[in-house]
Amino acid sequence: MATGAHYLDHAATTPMVPAAIEAMAQHLREVGNPSSLHASGRHARRVVEESRETLAQALNCRPGEVVFTSGGTEADNLAVKGIHWARTAADPRRTRILTTAVEHHAVLDPLVWLAETGAAEVELLPVDSTGRLEVEALAAAIDRDPGSVSMISVMWANNEVGTLQPVEDAVALAGAHGIPVHTDAVQAVGAVPVDFATSGVDALTLTGHKVGGPYGVGALLVGREVEVTALVHGGGQERDIRSGTIDPPAIAGFATAVELAVKHQAEHAARVAALRDDLVRRIVEVVPDAHLHGGTMAPVGVHRLPGNAHIGFPGCEGDSLLMLLDARGIECSTGSACSAGVPQPSHVLLAMGCDEDQARHSLRFSLGHTSTQADVDAVVDAIGPVVERARAARM
Repeated sequence: MATGAHYLDHAATTPMVPAAIEAMAQHLREVGNPSSLHASGRHARRVVEESRETLAQALNCRPGEVVFTSGGTEADNLAVKGIHWARTAADPRRTRILTTAVEHHAVLDPLVWLAETGAAEVELLPVDSTGRLEVEALAAAIDRDPGSVSMISVMWANNEVGTLQPVEDAVALAGAHGIPVHTDAVQAVGAVPVDFATSGVDALTLTGHKVGGPYGVGALLVGREVEVTALVHGGGQERDIRSGTIDPPAIAGFATAVELAVKHQAEHAARVAALRDDLVRRIVEVVPDAHLHGGTMAPVGVHRLPGNAHIGFPGCEGDSLLMLLDARGIECSTGSACSAGVPQPSHVLLAMGCDEDQARHSLRFSLGHTSTQADVDAVVDAIGPVVERARAARM
């Protein structure tokens, strides 16, 4: 269980579900490298391949399109670097990578590295005031010189403000020119419907610990026809895209968690959205100038993630609010990066048009499968005095 009595940071990580713990524990007792040819190795391989099939069925892809990784960050790096390198190797004119200004750092930081090393020209596309990609800007960026675009990366759902992105529009625009599209769907799987084949994307990132599975395991779904240059070389595992001994216990727990999350997605979304809506409504009653960032809450799962409430509190520092709530046993997040202990304004809120002050005054409450009405009530009870204290401290 979480240390705090009231855990509202499920977007950072969510508790493992019992079925995933059981699946993982069962295989932790077994020995066998999935690459070994003897009976123990073959058994371990069967665990991995059955898990691959479970994931493929849950996300509507082919088993061979599931490439296991150590998590979302590695999968994002593999996608943006690996696809870009393969595309430029095939045609040196393909130097441009198009992405949104609100991507997770697991996408933005490798792109910055590619740009700084001269391996790519990265264009950060604008978003509107809700954090949604401006599709016209993407169309214009492609049309300017389609042959020079290596790839496009558009997240399925934003990790800070919860806004759902127009992935289908990106796929339609890219498809006309044969440009591959990657999406970081780490926050989306289990929260909203995610279908790899129907979406038309070429690569999709997901991870275990956001859906009730273990840490340290995830996957990149990547179409069989998509060329990907490996980042790690060794034994040639995972289609020769991702070498390294694979982890049957973690993969079994991961697959179990994804299967359950997808199976119960609709009812989960309805339940956490009801709690979230109650939380937002009551916070604004207590703190009248508090306001929601991101897409509208209704209809559920259309404009934003059902469990996300990203709220601005004018006159406060988000970090102060976070620590004051933490002292009361309530755990949430600012949703912004923190570098070397120095709080940074959120790059997502800045891209949405907030000034630096506004980009520091927010909290992200994210609800998940263990969230209860008691968690909501605790926040509502605490938020008035906490905001008052944070404002007084700032003055």
